Amino acid sequence: MGADLSARAVDVRELMDDPAADPRMLERTYRRFGIVNAVVSRPGAVYRVDVRPRARQAAGSGPLRVLDVGAGGGDLCRALAARLHRDGLPAEITALDVDPRAVAWASAHDDGAGIVYRCADAAELVRAGETYDVVLSNHVLHHLDEEGLASMLEHTRLLAGQHGLVAHHDIARSRLGHAAFAAGTWPFAGTLLAGSFIRPDGLTSIRRSYTTAELAAVAPPGWQVRGGFPSRLELRWEPDDAG
Repeated sequence: MGADLSARAVDVRELMDDPAADPRMLERTYRRFGIVNAVVSRPGAVYRVDVRPRARQAAGSGPLRVLDVGAGGGDLCRALAARLHRDGLPAEITALDVDPRAVAWASAHDDGAGIVYRCADAAELVRAGETYDVVLSNHVLHHLDEEGLASMLEHTRLLAGQHGLVAHHDIARSRLGHAAFAAGTWPFAGTLLAGSFIRPDGLTSIRRSYTTAELAAVAPPGWQVRGGFPSRLELRWEPDDAG
């Protein structure tokens, strides 16, 4: 019998979220995130659509300020930093995560990217008066309950100030997505993904995720929900004058 995808499996926990998770498996998971997310999350598209245009607009007035909420191992931040450097566009990128294990690993593997790593939540940055030009998250929304989602959206909207963009990217729950991830990762289960949480947690993540309709039903006014291929969704806020 296949996985029940009729509703969000909010009571199922991802293995890497366990405070007692095997540290060697956790480290291997962080190491492999960049490879998996390059295929699943397409950081190049995030850069072309949301980061590079705003970095070009900001050129001459200071570096673009980018915040990645729930940055995990920091692979998205490093990918964006590399592209910005390649294009000669100045930026200050902050990787934010509440898990000290993730922050410690990511900061130790910055590889010269110059990213700022902070172990905190978005509310702490709001209280400190921080604002950013681009606020992103990747694969975070499915971790949140209803209260957590509302808090995330309120705080990231405040961190974007009056003119910034917020774009939360995640998996869209579907049978096709679940089957495709299971089939696509199976050949690598004993090699590339061995000793990591990526395959079991990826399947759990899909079960915990929203559909686009479910997310649209709980999104506050002013937020847009977009579906994408393959089995992707985006929850987005941007100012009215964004062009």
